[in-house]
Amino acid sequence: MSASDRPLLSNARSDRVREVSALGRRSARARSGRFLVEGPQAVRELLRYAGGHTRALYVTAEAGRRHAEILDAAREAEVPTWMCTDEVLSAMADTGSPQGVLAVAEQVDVPLDQALDAVGPRDFAVVLTHVRDPGNAGTVLRGASAFGAAAVLLSAASVDVHHPKVVRSTVGALFHLPVSVGTPVQELLEACRARGIRLLAADGAGEVPLPDADLGGPHAWVLGNEAWGMPADVLAACDVGVSIPIERAESLNLAMAATVCLHASAAASTPGP
Repeated sequence: MSASDRPLLSNARSDRVREVSALGRRSARARSGRFLVEGPQAVRELLRYAGGHTRALYVTAEAGRRHAEILDAAREAEVPTWMCTDEVLSAMADTGSPQGVLAVAEQVDVPLDQALDAVGPRDFAVVLTHVRDPGNAGTVLRGASAFGAAAVLLSAASVDVHHPKVVRSTVGALFHLPVSVGTPVQELLEACRARGIRLLAADGAGEVPLPDADLGGPHAWVLGNEAWGMPADVLAACDVGVSIPIERAESLNLAMAATVCLHASAAASTPGP
């Protein structure tokens, strides 16, 4: 059944609207195994890279006219699609000013072993330990995709990767590469070491400046908490601490530091002439 064959969703208090809206809460996501994907770009990437995870699409009339290719992609993927009023979409969305396109998807994280399988001899990954800010986590994921990281691994102590703000901050990058969540930090680091993946702690007090760091072979950037950095036991479990030389600033925020490190790894992994 196409969107045109379904009745327009116009009751912002309906059971369906309440069920979708509830996915903004972690408890509802954990119970259902589903999450919200908001905005045309994120939904476009969901359909392109993880279409099989898409369970429903909701679009306003104006957004449908502006983003007809999204409706076409949903139709091709046989995703159930409903047209809805602006009021209904606003009631379902997590943002105050939604862009008229919203999808419900099955959660996309994968087991740790599967994510590590993606890290080849010339690849690099990202490990987030105790990262709690959704915007930071999402921005790191976006950078990981942009610079060609093989996988992103979030420890059990980190933010829920399916949090609406994380998903929005990735702008669809969440669907571009394997993401594993929920493994205790030390177990996660040990799993990397067992695969021969060197652990580079991005640390302001790191003994090796980034320009001098050995970025050859499989490695992972280990990033700590935004406020209190990296615990001593995590630093001790890493192979080396790497610092970013900076001027006229005391430090870089997490997402900015991650971007600099990932760019360096991408440059090092590019074959020479």
